[in-house]
Amino acid sequence: MSHTPEELEAAREAAQAAVDTATSWDYSAGDAKIDSKLREGLDAAGVTIDDDEFERIVREIDALTGDEDAGTPQVGAARPTTGA
Repeated sequence: MSHTPEELEAAREAAQAAVDTATSWDYSAGDAKIDSKLREGLDAAGVTIDDDEFERIVREIDALTGDEDAGTPQVGAARPTTGA
């Protein structure tokens, strides 16, 4: 099933909110904890991102341990998990 541009943008915004939460609370916790919390947030939001994008975001959140001014990783694209 194809998603409308509005559905994809809403999914991207929901995924970004999950990334923002994981970044603000968990960036110093290490990859495993970041991975777990980010997956939990994406699942709760009902959205998914590609594996490569997910791994990039986890790495960027973890890198904040050494550079807290780097900023929150940005989600490029996401899709709703329902109706896919």
